[in-house]
Amino acid sequence: QVQVAESGGGLVQAGGSLRLSCAASGRTFSRPRMGWFRQTPGKEREFVAVITATGGSTYYADSVKGRFTISRDNAKNRVYLQMNSLKPEDTAVYYCAAVWTGGSVYAAGSYTYWGQGTQVTVSS
Repeated sequence: QVQVAESGGGLVQAGGSLRLSCAASGRTFSRPRMGWFRQTPGKEREFVAVITATGGSTYYADSVKGRFTISRDNAKNRVYLQMNSLKPEDTAVYYCAAVWTGGSVYAAGSYTYWGQGTQVTVSS
């Protein structure tokens, strides 16, 4: 059974940094594509960043490009989201997601397995 778990959220002042970590376990014969999404109350889950199974390609939402960096350590089966120059509008619950099949890298519906989410709050 696949499990996805995030960690690393918290409260930070605007301009600060946080690093989120995600571990996907339970299916070790191949690596998944891993994505980060975020959601605020009353809004749909929003794409943030994704990294392919090999780590060779990454994609970012325009709103975070140049500030956030997604990376993966396949030896540890972990994916990271380094968030710099944080803004109050980055405040959300951040979710990690994994998928072993195709589909749009940007669409939440393409991902099969989700973590429970971690709160990121950026104060002004």
